[in-house]
Amino acid sequence: MDCLIWTLSRLEKKQLFAKVRKECFVDCGQRLLNCYSFFSDLSLPFSSTLRLLTISQKQYRSVLSQFHDKNPKNDRTDSKGKEKILIGSLVAGIFGGYFYFYKQKNVAIAERKKTGFGAQARAGKFREDLPIYSLDEVDKHTANDNRIWVTYKEGVYDITDFIEGHPGGDQIMMAAGSSVEPFWMLYGIHENEHVYEILETMRIGNLSKQDQDQMTSDMDDPYANDPKRHVILKPASVKPFNAESPLVLLCENFITPNELFYVRNHLPVPDIDPKSYALEVEVEGHNRWLTLTLEDLKRLPRHTITATIMCAGNRRSEMTKIKPVKGLNWGAAAIGNATWTGVRLRDVLERVGVTENEEKLKHVQFEGADFDVAANNYGASIPLWRAVAARGDVLLAYEMNGVPIPRDHGFPIRVLVPGVVGARNVKWLTKVVVSEKESRSHWQQNDYKGFSPSTDWDTVDFKKSPAIQELPVISAICKPCDGDTVEVERGHIAVKGYAWSGGGQKIVRVDVSADRGETWHVASLDVQDSAEPPRHWAWTLWSVRVPVVGGSEEAEIWAKAVDSSYNTQPESFANIWNLRGVLGNAYHRVTVRLATPP
Repeated sequence: MDCLIWTLSRLEKKQLFAKVRKECFVDCGQRLLNCYSFFSDLSLPFSSTLRLLTISQKQYRSVLSQFHDKNPKNDRTDSKGKEKILIGSLVAGIFGGYFYFYKQKNVAIAERKKTGFGAQARAGKFREDLPIYSLDEVDKHTANDNRIWVTYKEGVYDITDFIEGHPGGDQIMMAAGSSVEPFWMLYGIHENEHVYEILETMRIGNLSKQDQDQMTSDMDDPYANDPKRHVILKPASVKPFNAESPLVLLCENFITPNELFYVRNHLPVPDIDPKSYALEVEVEGHNRWLTLTLEDLKRLPRHTITATIMCAGNRRSEMTKIKPVKGLNWGAAAIGNATWTGVRLRDVLERVGVTENEEKLKHVQFEGADFDVAANNYGASIPLWRAVAARGDVLLAYEMNGVPIPRDHGFPIRVLVPGVVGARNVKWLTKVVVSEKESRSHWQQNDYKGFSPSTDWDTVDFKKSPAIQELPVISAICKPCDGDTVEVERGHIAVKGYAWSGGGQKIVRVDVSADRGETWHVASLDVQDSAEPPRHWAWTLWSVRVPVVGGSEEAEIWAKAVDSSYNTQPESFANIWNLRGVLGNAYHRVTVRLATPP
């Protein structure tokens, strides 16, 4: 079979070695076919043009070097002979992989002919010929020893035998025991007929429609009725549930999938019937009030924005390295970006006579349906000027990323206050009060405030510090993660991350250093919303290749962002430490090990 390679033209041979396909790997005569590009081309004729998967020159040299190492000099053939053997092995591997996937493809095609439906239309649909499994049963299958199961829509799949040869095996394992759907939203390559065909060959059952019944069996537990969460979320606490997704996933997509959006709950999640939902709107002391159903709200003009929400404690775990603080040990992923649809708060307030011309009333208070053991509802407030400003874009949102807001994120209505700390974006909204005073809620008066690094719990006075509203500029490195081993390519390493600033400011620059600030390199702002300040509510995704010192075994990468008001991040957490661990926006730093290819 190796002779087939010589039917290629000189130019095609040159292209074979020049193109880069990092997903493909060759090792001394064995070709492991685990590359999406070939997988996507299986529907095309495998003609004499030989649309082969290719490797880079560097990979080729590496393989050739390994070949030499394993063959003593006196046993080697001449240079052309060695290359011919190597290329022949490459082609043999390609054909082997092709025939393996061709077989799998034929199985899928036969299934399509039998059902009469395309793979994408059939994937995840309920099948009466298969057993039914609950999410709890699926959750038990997360490792090879008891098989690896995932779900897609109504389907349950055993992917154990598929993972080893899949180029995204690590990412698939993140979904083990749960749904693959949020990951497929990040990696659009899965929107492919062949992928759905292969997926259905691994189908073993249907997902139970009665999963929620099991979750509510223990009615003595106030959290028993909390919604099911994706297993990829890393809990900072379980009751109440607070969790963030792995940082490495955040920069994969400008829009954060709902299932991977960080969850910040202070209390049990309410279960609200949308048919009986009612929102009370009141002007305190003026005998003006209004009650709106969910349908009433949806009849008002719709408005959609793209906005980032961030917890005040994002990156708290870095601040605790200076000195312990009180609060959940968040990493750098207590943040997410989504599209939000709802009605403008200013339109609702106009119906009770409150406009931008109001002078006496100063605040808008929000109350959620979640409550503690003393029956105190979660509450917060924002300044009235922000609520009624035409450019404030404050929403009573009922959709998140084009679907009804999930329970964990405030179904059926949450306040969306773009550019403001997440704590003011009250979920499960039941009451809006226009008042001369701030909310009296604990979370407005005795939490979510910043203090001097010298203030401790013996000297703190929450009354003397204003409640956090707009958040400062921040950035984080998503790839590589702290402790990762990174390949050095031509003296550089690749770095990716996010940056965001509160108050509607836009990120104008991200600076990255790999030599502790001696030199800085300006990152490319890869994905950024088109809105201009002061209505720029979404984060920015960035990337950069930074040089590293030759021969070094490790590097410490720093990142800092600059917004459209030229605010930038402080250098050290020591200078901004505070006893609640909030407003943590110092330079983001990760230490990585450097791997230089042979």
